[in-house]
Amino acid sequence: MSDARLTVTLERLFELAVMLNASMDQGLAERRLTPARAELLWVLSRQATPTQRELSQLLRCTPRNVTDLVDSLETAGLVRREPHPRDRRATLVSLTRRGKSEVARMQAGSAALAATLFDGLTETDLGTFAAVVNHILRKLQQLATAGDNAQAL
Repeated sequence: MSDARLTVTLERLFELAVMLNASMDQGLAERRLTPARAELLWVLSRQATPTQRELSQLLRCTPRNVTDLVDSLETAGLVRREPHPRDRRATLVSLTRRGKSEVARMQAGSAALAATLFDGLTETDLGTFAAVVNHILRKLQQLATAGDNAQAL
């Protein structure tokens, strides 16, 4: 493949990333959520009832950041804290009924966007696209692990 073709393809990928990010930001703004708060809600929808420390590991951020995120989501009525039954130093975090409803709305919006974006693609096209995306993600993870992010830019 020519360098020009690779460059044009990467530019299109960047354009796609920018447009997807703008779409996500708009949807989150309508829900009065930040990306970090939305990610915490997604994690809580897939985890039983994690501790705040477990959340910091899952979100790859400091415990202090998790405290701030949980504080804001608790104030909004989307999550609740409970004392850990066996560890008095730990606090469990879970979705409230309102939080579960908000996650369901986000999932429905995501499914609707996927249906719109992939409308008209065959199963083969979608499979090929998924394989290419997985390949790119693996390469980016390898670069990040190797500390060679400069090459990615």
